[in-house]
Amino acid sequence: MSGTRSPFPKAPATETPGQSGRWPVRRLALLLYPFAAAAVAINLFMLGLMGQAIGLTAPTPVTALLLSVPLGVPAAWAAGRWVRRLMDAADGR
Repeated sequence: MSGTRSPFPKAPATETPGQSGRWPVRRLALLLYPFAAAAVAINLFMLGLMGQAIGLTAPTPVTALLLSVPLGVPAAWAAGRWVRRLMDAADGR
């Protein structure tokens, strides 16, 4: 349709000179924390179940969840660093 104009303004450029567009590791780690903490909880619980073979008592699921709250922080940080490296490789940096 010639002669018609869009009512929407033009979208800004994806990257401005003062803005790199990179996600910092801290933000990625915060985004990935629930998944990392859940993975840590599952692994702790399974490790406890395997510990029964050598005479240890099995932890309750609540214990595994409580232990995963602080242990999820370094796991999320490591996952954030890994994702940041993947994003840099995809961008060719």
